[in-house]
Amino acid sequence: MEQVHFISPEFLTFERIEEILENNFKLALSDESVKLIQDCKDFLDKKIKESDKPLYGITTGFGSLCKISISEEDLSQLQANLVMSHACSIGTPVPEDVVRLMLLLKAHALSLGKSGVQVKTVERIIDMYNNDVLPVVCEQGSLGASGDLAPLAKLFLPLIGEGEVHFKGEIRDAKEVNKEFGWEPIQLGAKEGLALLNGTQFMSSHAVYTLLKAFKLVKYADIIGALSLEAYDGRIDPFLAPIHEARPHPGQIETAKNVRALLEGSELIKKEKVHVQDPYSFRCMPQVHGASKDSINYVASVVEREINSVTDNPTIFTEEDLIISGGNFHGQPLAVVLDFLAIAMAELGSISERRVYRLISGDRDLPEFLVADPGLNSGFMIPQYAAASIVSQNKQLCTPCSVDSIASSNEQEDHVSMGGNAATKSLKVAENVYEILAIELLNAAQALDFRRPEKSSPYIESFVAEYRKVIPFNKVDRVMYADIEETVEFLKAGSFEEIRTNI
Repeated sequence: MEQVHFISPEFLTFERIEEILENNFKLALSDESVKLIQDCKDFLDKKIKESDKPLYGITTGFGSLCKISISEEDLSQLQANLVMSHACSIGTPVPEDVVRLMLLLKAHALSLGKSGVQVKTVERIIDMYNNDVLPVVCEQGSLGASGDLAPLAKLFLPLIGEGEVHFKGEIRDAKEVNKEFGWEPIQLGAKEGLALLNGTQFMSSHAVYTLLKAFKLVKYADIIGALSLEAYDGRIDPFLAPIHEARPHPGQIETAKNVRALLEGSELIKKEKVHVQDPYSFRCMPQVHGASKDSINYVASVVEREINSVTDNPTIFTEEDLIISGGNFHGQPLAVVLDFLAIAMAELGSISERRVYRLISGDRDLPEFLVADPGLNSGFMIPQYAAASIVSQNKQLCTPCSVDSIASSNEQEDHVSMGGNAATKSLKVAENVYEILAIELLNAAQALDFRRPEKSSPYIESFVAEYRKVIPFNKVDRVMYADIEETVEFLKAGSFEEIRTNI
């Protein structure tokens, strides 16, 4: 039976979004949202007829052209021209799931009834989502100032029969696909193009998509870190509760608790140790992983608030009898936290690479480069190079975007957030961290096998057994990039229901 998510003013959560994406929910407008949208549109039309004052972007031009008045008969053309002229999103197309999120989040924002759009416009956005007609939107072009003008313009070109779409595995002319569905071009009403293009849905969709990855990455960092601790013959002392209660950062406490739970019942962790301390990359996992968790949770709180906000301009308040031109489209709240998100994720990768280095260094009775016959075989020498290269790239990507600003629109928009760049680079960092953790898993599983016949905990042994169905023990040199790529796919396919229960 087809599952439906009714778009309404109800608060949209990450859990609900993940459920919609993973279970291929269809979208529909709730009766409540239909009424809110229609009431707002009726209010706007009445205001246009009655007002003898210019209304920004409704009866005037845009940006620095706001001083030019537009005649009533040209109001629809004004909005169409806006969409066409602003569609300057270029570069690499963004992932299709990000485009799905852009459609979902824009429909949700418009459904709050403060944007002055037509009901049929929101319904067409929903039709595109439901039929997997996904506009081609590219990475570059947004300043994150008046929202995400360039990418959102490209997202909504198909509404007026322009642009290109992903459909059934091909990139096709939107006009042709529209014709197949019998979709006539939308005649945009007053303010409607502005409502579509003003908004932060390019930034916020990337943020949601990246956070859904980050929520998994922090779990994997603990699991793979615990596996590496076992393989390195590490100590459990730094994970005991009292030390973390003495410095009670929530993420730190959670990480230590997770590692203790993951290693419960392990023979290796109970073994008497010759060494009295472990390197920081093992010993300080609670502090480092925990700081990233706390940061990611903070970012999530900001993003969740943003996706439930009205971010176009002007904003219409029917009950207060107001149309206010303000700055809710400015991307600074997202730009800052997206930079923060990139840093938090990059640190998970940075400490992971250091654990990889320790595992291949020949310490603690492990063979150098984790191969039984070194010299003839290079073993795991070069995966660490790859991890180091990716960590270095992450450091470069973590240069903040939000501290930059280049004036635009003839200096009417004299401070911009650069949140679009922060959004795309944060997603790149998340993908990079998957690769780094995959390399650590590849190394840690190999190292653990050199500890046999001693065993780790039931959880770790079960996790490694599942992994070994994909990647076997490395006896002699083989092509390594395939192992890394398959390990990345193993991680991305992982489910966390059991993990949540256990840790």
